[in-house]
Amino acid sequence: MSTRETTLPVESRLPGFDAAGGWLNSPPLTAAGLRGSVVLVDFWTYTCINWLRTLGYVRAWAERYRDHGLVVVGVHTPEFPFERDQDNVRRAVADMNVAYPVALDPDYAVWRAFSNHYWPAIYIADAEGRIRYHHFGEEAYAETERVIQRLLRDAGRDGIGDDIASIVPGGVEAQADWANLASPETYLGFQQGGNLVASDAQIGAPKAFVVPDALPLNGWALGGEWTIEERAAVANRPDGSIAFRFHARDVNLVLRSRAGAPVPFRVRVDGDAPGPAHGLDVDASGRGTLVEPRLYQLVREPGVIADRTFEIAFAAAGVEAYVFTFG
Repeated sequence: MSTRETTLPVESRLPGFDAAGGWLNSPPLTAAGLRGSVVLVDFWTYTCINWLRTLGYVRAWAERYRDHGLVVVGVHTPEFPFERDQDNVRRAVADMNVAYPVALDPDYAVWRAFSNHYWPAIYIADAEGRIRYHHFGEEAYAETERVIQRLLRDAGRDGIGDDIASIVPGGVEAQADWANLASPETYLGFQQGGNLVASDAQIGAPKAFVVPDALPLNGWALGGEWTIEERAAVANRPDGSIAFRFHARDVNLVLRSRAGAPVPFRVRVDGDAPGPAHGLDVDASGRGTLVEPRLYQLVREPGVIADRTFEIAFAAAGVEAYVFTFG
């Protein structure tokens, strides 16, 4: 059954954004002021690979239906402490070409108002301010766009076609190779971490680690002196390294330099330079530089996907490594 014929239930009222801590790309927006528009609310945080892979579609909808009465509002609710920094979010908004309004939600006040629990999460409200649809996570792009079309038509907007936006996202926005993805999101801090291969890992205290000769699939290890903190593993000395045995096309890692200074790093895959399998943030020799706190794409395998061992070594101390994600 098409969305034209499907009943879209009234789930709740649009809570609004009065508790937002600030705005980018727009003056403050209110539920009352948005009445008459169809509103798509997109909860995101800028290091989240799952959100990044939806961004191309949200951006396309914002542009395609802006003149037909759709308002897209991104709500940036941070996962990691550095994502609370407005300057970091502002830089990400510019770098990622996010041109629609963004409500800053550093204290989760808007998140709680929506009773939200996920990144990414989409809520769509009709022109009367009633939430009629939600979707959590990736995919369902055609379904979501058809809901937009339906609610715009219901609001009396003209010129709304039936065709669906056709985009081919690239870079970190490229869709995951789901058929070959066998490695899970893996946090490196002790709050959510798992699969660390170490005989006597200590929590919250400096310790010297040695990368073993072999790792099981989806096991990871540290080399050099590190402290495993609540949210991240932190390199205490230069030449600290991380190894991960993975099965995926892409390897991403969220990184921050504690001192704020650039930190050169080098990536190897199965002991060699990545060559054509280098990611966006690495050259063919495996060299890259940690500059701003964000997600770094380190491997994109163009050939056969197999179990491989990834290793990254940092030239300076003070690197915070938060989470591996794969695609």
